Amino acid sequence: MSGSTKAMGVLTVGTLVVVTAYTAALGSNGWLWFGWVVLGLVTIGVIASRGN
Repeated sequence: MSGSTKAMGVLTVGTLVVVTAYTAALGSNGWLWFGWVVLGLVTIGVIASRGN
């Protein structure tokens, strides 16, 4: 795994932690979760494309 792929993975996990904390403290925000899902799908796509 390259450095940029690892950085994307760390960013995705970190964003999940932030969105979860926001939801716990202030209530759910659909746009935050939508953004996180998009980021997660992009990260999975990058990992899959580099795996080939």
